[in-house]
Amino acid sequence: MEDCRPLGFLIGLPFAVLALALSLVGAVVWIIGTIFSCLCPCCACFAGLANLAVDLIKLPVKVIRWFIDQIPC
Repeated sequence: MEDCRPLGFLIGLPFAVLALALSLVGAVVWIIGTIFSCLCPCCACFAGLANLAVDLIKLPVKVIRWFIDQIPC
């Protein structure tokens, strides 16, 4: 149970909720970007937009892990 840091989890929870809202926006952008990149494969910007959206979707997990890593004990 070395990695169990409940204080870091509790401090990071409000920020993770905000990141969750951003990840929902990222999911919508990912769906739209995927549809447009399938319709017009010559547009590389839509593929980049879809990759950015995937990073937004992963954001809540990254935020919680960052806060947990900041608490030493």
